[in-house]
Amino acid sequence: MKNLRPAKIISATVSIFALVLSVSAIEWPWQRDGYKVNPAPPVAPAPAKTPKPAKKPVSPTTPGAPEQTKPPLLHRATKAEASFKLPVRATLSPADEVARFLAGMPLPKDSPLAPLTNDPAWQEHAAYFEKAFAKMNTRQLLKLHNWEAQYLPESREKVPVAFYMFSGPDFLYVDQFFPKADVYILCGKEAMGPPPDPARISNLGGALHNLESAMQSSLRFSFFITQEMKVSLDSQELKGVLPILYVFLARADKSIRDVTYGSLTSGGSFQEGRDGSNPGVRIRYVDNRSGQEQTLYYFTTDISDGGLASSGFLKFCSQFGVGCSFLKASSYLMFEDGFNRIRDFILDHSKLIVQDDAGIPLADFNRDKWNIRVFGTYTGPIAIFKQHYQPKLKEMFDQTAPPPIDFNFGYRWNYKESHVIVATRL
Repeated sequence: MKNLRPAKIISATVSIFALVLSVSAIEWPWQRDGYKVNPAPPVAPAPAKTPKPAKKPVSPTTPGAPEQTKPPLLHRATKAEASFKLPVRATLSPADEVARFLAGMPLPKDSPLAPLTNDPAWQEHAAYFEKAFAKMNTRQLLKLHNWEAQYLPESREKVPVAFYMFSGPDFLYVDQFFPKADVYILCGKEAMGPPPDPARISNLGGALHNLESAMQSSLRFSFFITQEMKVSLDSQELKGVLPILYVFLARADKSIRDVTYGSLTSGGSFQEGRDGSNPGVRIRYVDNRSGQEQTLYYFTTDISDGGLASSGFLKFCSQFGVGCSFLKASSYLMFEDGFNRIRDFILDHSKLIVQDDAGIPLADFNRDKWNIRVFGTYTGPIAIFKQHYQPKLKEMFDQTAPPPIDFNFGYRWNYKESHVIVATRL
C-alpha cells in the first residue's frame, strides 16, 4: 500500500487508492430502475411503475455534450431495499453476496447472509458506508468525471488491459479512469488474506469497524496509508486486501461471478493454487450498467528490480499487450535505481498513462514519443518526499497555464494543490 515514509525502495511498497465513478457508474445501484430507495407509502399499493416513466426523461443535455449526472441520494439502508431486483443476473453468486454485505448494500431476502443484516453492527456499518461513499461521490467522483468528459474522453475507450502498479487494493480509481478495460492488473506487498466469510465472524462489529478504518484514508484522501490499513486488517477476522476489493467492486455496481486463488509460474502463467512465486487472485465480474464481462487480477509481489528477477510477473503482464497505466501516490519509488524494470515495462506497454508526480519522473519520458499534458497545480512533493522535486515539471506548469482541477489526486488532499499528468504515446 501507500507508505507515507520516505521510501527506501523495496520495503516501501505503496498501495494507492483512488476512485472515480464513470458516467455509467456514478449513480449507486439502488438509484436506478428496479431498486427501491424508500419504501412505498402504505396508501399507494401500486408498484412504483407509475412515476417511473415520468421520472426518466431524456437528459436535458444537447447531443454530444457531456452527460450531467446527479450525485447519489444520501440515505440509510432500509429493510425495504432487500426486495430489490438484480440488474443483470437473477441470483447473486456467493462471492457477490459477501461483497454486497461488506459494502453495506441490500441483499436478497433468501440470501444466507440476510439474517446478519438485522444485526445493529451491520446496520451501523451500512449507514457509515452509505454516507462515506455519498460524500466521496459528491466531493470527488462527480467532479472528476466532469473533468474526464472534457479533457480525457479517451478514458471511455475500450482497452485490453489497465495496469495499476503499486496499487494495493485501490480498484476504485483505476476503474473510474479506465472503466472499459477487459483486464485490470493490480499489485502490492499487501497479502490477500483468506476468502471473507461473514457467517464465521465471531465479532462482527469489530471486524466491520476495522474494515471501515482500513478504508478511511482512501475514502477521504484518495490513497491508502499502508500502516493504518495493515493494523486494521491484520488484527481482526477480515484480513488482507480482498475485503476492500469486494467493497469497491460492489459499490462500483459490479456483479462478481467467480473468484479464483492462484499464483504465477516462472513462465508467467496463472495457475490455481498458491504453489507459484507470486500469490494472486482472479476475480471475474460483470459491469451491471454496460454488461461487459471483465477480470481483475491482484498479486502480492515485489516489483523492485530484485523481486522481478526471480518472478514471472512481467511475463504474465506482457501477455495482455499494450494498454493503459495508472499511477498514484506510489512513494516516488520509480525515482530510485531499484525500480528501473517496472518503469520501463510501463513505458513500453502503455499507450496512455495517467499519474501524479510520484509516478514516472518527467525526465524519463522521451518527448519524441510522448505528449505530456498537465492539469491543476504543482507545488512539489509533500515534505517527506521533498528530495524528489522536479524543476522541469514546475517549469512546464508555469509555462502552459494548465486547466485547474477541482478534485484531489495523489498525496495532496487539497484540490487547489493537486495535479494530474496525462502522457499519451505519439
